[in-house]
Amino acid sequence: MSPDLSNATPELIRNCRRCSRELTPGALACEYCHALVYSERLEHLADQAKSLEAKGDLQHAREQWLAGLPLLPPASKQAQWIEEHARSLLITNPAQTSPLGLAPAGTLPETPSVWRRGFLRFAALLSFLAFAAIYSQASGAQFGIGFATLILIHEMGHYIDIRRRGLPADMPIFLPGLGAYVRWRALGVSLETRAAISLAGPLAGFLAAAVCGAIWWQTREPFWLVLARVGAALNLLNLIPIWILDGGQAALALSKTERIALMIACLVLWLALRENVLLLVAAGAFYRAFFAADLPAHPSRATAIYFIAVVFALAAILRLLPGHGFAL
Repeated sequence: MSPDLSNATPELIRNCRRCSRELTPGALACEYCHALVYSERLEHLADQAKSLEAKGDLQHAREQWLAGLPLLPPASKQAQWIEEHARSLLITNPAQTSPLGLAPAGTLPETPSVWRRGFLRFAALLSFLAFAAIYSQASGAQFGIGFATLILIHEMGHYIDIRRRGLPADMPIFLPGLGAYVRWRALGVSLETRAAISLAGPLAGFLAAAVCGAIWWQTREPFWLVLARVGAALNLLNLIPIWILDGGQAALALSKTERIALMIACLVLWLALRENVLLLVAAGAFYRAFFAADLPAHPSRATAIYFIAVVFALAAILRLLPGHGFAL
């Protein structure tokens, strides 16, 4: 039996599911918050397509991807990615190629994308080395390389979570002296999925800090203690619910009550540990609960639990290791 390939126009959506503002008739993206109007339908199509790809049914997977194009703004990055991915499936599918393995008429060769991927990986490596060199110059080679590796592990947490969901992403790019980021293209994913991807970085950062703490526990080498505390504190800092940080993206999936719960959890932890970075997370949650106008139409309790659990885990690292904040 062939998969569901229906592409009938979904029900008319009059208000944006993210910001609740009225949509222009026929709009595919909200003109205020830029959310995709048919994000749920697109996510459903993407899930079906990825399932078909996993089974090796590339022809029907390609049709499922292409079924989402009418629901996307033509110039959007999501539409461009689908077109490129559909071409790659056509080339990869043996049923769609000639006996000599030549791409059928109208398709593009894979070489440009291969070159692009190679270039991006090389650029990512260079940016990592430049980042490590700057911190090595300031604090010594050992700390510079260790600190850059902690940031890399954090960013790879995002990257791995994105890729395991079958979404496109580039390798982490480092901005020497500032930080790093992973560029990815959200193909109509839900706020809950975006939040999970955002929290995957701090979760990976917790695991890296925990390993450094365990090595210090065995060796008593101060270097590992420094890395453990700096890693845990930086990842906690990154959970402050403001727009540019991971916590800001994750908070988009939280209701007002869930944002208040996050605030209370951070205040309780601060009273117990006196780690001031927890006050900053609490302050961000307070602002997002009472002053921000971005409450989701469909909040995610699982995200709230995930968010608070990562905060507790990072706070536990700081509690178990000697020192305070970024200092020993």
